[in-house]
Amino acid sequence: MMKDPVAKQPRTFNVVEYGAAGDGKTDDTQAFSACLEAVIEAGGGRMYLPAGVYLGRIVIPAAGRDNWVPLEIAGESQPVMLFGTVGRTEMPNNNAIVKCPATSGPAVISAATLGGFTRVQVAVRDLEVRTSPDPAIGGIDLEWAVQCRIENVAINTGVYNVQASEPTHLAKGLITPAINNGALTILRNVIVTGFHTGIVVNEHTDGNNIVVASNVHGLDFVDAYHASRFGRVGAYRCTNMLTVSGKHGFMIDQLNIEHAGPGQTDDNNVWQKTVFDINDPENLGVADINYWVVEGAVGISEVFTRNGGASIRARRIGSAPMTRKGM
Repeated sequence: MMKDPVAKQPRTFNVVEYGAAGDGKTDDTQAFSACLEAVIEAGGGRMYLPAGVYLGRIVIPAAGRDNWVPLEIAGESQPVMLFGTVGRTEMPNNNAIVKCPATSGPAVISAATLGGFTRVQVAVRDLEVRTSPDPAIGGIDLEWAVQCRIENVAINTGVYNVQASEPTHLAKGLITPAINNGALTILRNVIVTGFHTGIVVNEHTDGNNIVVASNVHGLDFVDAYHASRFGRVGAYRCTNMLTVSGKHGFMIDQLNIEHAGPGQTDDNNVWQKTVFDINDPENLGVADINYWVVEGAVGISEVFTRNGGASIRARRIGSAPMTRKGM
């Protein structure tokens, strides 16, 4: 097949060429910034991170109101998408990892603003993002980006989620582009573990193969003018699997839940014992959900707990079809 002579490959900017070490010791923030400035000045392209552990923050510069800039931040290969419900294990370091142990300031990856939404369209692929345990900063914060695609990305606190410390600082693993900005979010193969809130879901979010494990709130649906849709969501060992804190319409084709079972929590991780599968105390959500529940070390369970959610229709897979009266 003849190649289109007009088509061009995305311009690639290797962070190593801008001074990044990726040795787990050197602060690479300045190198990230230099690389990103080059990408923005070029009108867009790919910021490439070879395998390594990069310390520091990636702050995406704001693009002006008259410019639309496509920006991709990509690691060398898909990270190990590690999560679980029992046991102990060490987190591997054999892929591109961006880690920031700071106790204040912006998220590990964030989008800057010029007093409003930046016109940078962000893609993050094949990357692992880490904070410290009980994080005081977020993982990826794209509230001010106009659009994003997150694919093959793991966001964690550097420890296996079963061993995660109780989050006490309200830090959020992933914040998607926010309300009333033409937002569009595509999430594919994303895992978030160990945060106070796993994923903040804003409008126009479309997700599939999403895992939220060992967060106080797995998914948090906030105010949205436009509805969101998810395919398969795995929710494991979260205090609240789904929380609704704003008016939001959404649907989940398959919500796969596992509650911690007998002997699967101890004094260090008892906070991971589920309180509510749906936590919508002010009845702000309007949703259709198909769910399935398993209890660890026990098996299939019919236990499905909810706090409010008067307009959320939740149907156990295999049960009668949902009706307007049947919730």
